[in-house]
Amino acid sequence: MKMGFVVNSAAALFLLSTTAAFAQEELYFFNWSNATSPELLEKFEKETGIKVIVDVFDNNETALAKLKSGTGGYDVLDATSDFLPIYIKEGLLREIDVAGMPGFDNIDDKWKKPVWDPEAKYSLSWYWGTTSFAVDTAVYKGPTDSLSILFEPPAELVGKIGMFSSPTEVMSLALTYLGKDQCNTNPADLKELQALLEKQRPAVKLYNSDAVVERMSSGETAASQDWNGDAMRGRLARPTVKFVYPKEGMVAWAETLSIPKTAPHPENAMKFIQFLMKPENSALQANFVRYASTIKGAEQYYIPELQGAPELTIPEGTRLVFSEPCGEQAIKYYDKIWTKLKN
Repeated sequence: MKMGFVVNSAAALFLLSTTAAFAQEELYFFNWSNATSPELLEKFEKETGIKVIVDVFDNNETALAKLKSGTGGYDVLDATSDFLPIYIKEGLLREIDVAGMPGFDNIDDKWKKPVWDPEAKYSLSWYWGTTSFAVDTAVYKGPTDSLSILFEPPAELVGKIGMFSSPTEVMSLALTYLGKDQCNTNPADLKELQALLEKQRPAVKLYNSDAVVERMSSGETAASQDWNGDAMRGRLARPTVKFVYPKEGMVAWAETLSIPKTAPHPENAMKFIQFLMKPENSALQANFVRYASTIKGAEQYYIPELQGAPELTIPEGTRLVFSEPCGEQAIKYYDKIWTKLKN
């Protein structure tokens, strides 16, 4: 009996240690829904032996709330550029010294040390894009040069408008349309913002950042707040979908990768971030999400659909408003407007 117990115990210890070893060869990635290239993951897993498990969110607010709650156990986090400083301020991220990584020189100069991470301590900005809206030109045949189509839509689009579920993204684009400052705390401007969104509300079919491509390509929505990459995917599925460059301007942003302080496999996370600094790997993500890479040389690996795509070719003179992190007072005002809008 004793010998049997010893053998069984040894076997159990071996199994536990083996399981632990395998568990270390995993990576938990928290990313936007439908925004991770399967081909990228397959290549990373093949080259490193690290299995990537993806969990998804539909807006930055949801992701931030989950990280702040201490749940998730994620190794790599995708955060949009205007939210990254909030994660840093909240002490939720590890310092990883991206500037000291071997692939740092591969990053295009304008993305090496951006304003949201000026010393490149916490994040890699891995791709970037713009926010405007897409419209089905088979449904709406008028001029496509203004955000008024989205916020003060014509009759043929009423009830067929899609808006994001993120209050900051909705209000950022609305403020751009109104010609007002971002992260606004001016009472008169906020009153005008609220009036615009409440006037638009009856024309909105839904507020949802998920499945924008599917709704536009199926005809469920005829106009939708949209990111340029998703708009490209929508056009490829439904050729009458057009991404609009409004005369009032549009919002620009980057997606960043960072490592939460609570990451169970930080070494694997570092390998993943360094893997994405290689042009051929970054291009796999760009080809899937249809957004421009921040890595020099990635464009030579782009699929034909990305070469000269109208959604990635910003007309000269287009006003780009880079999204920025808002202070507590602005967020408080936005929450009040959003709560009233949704109730």
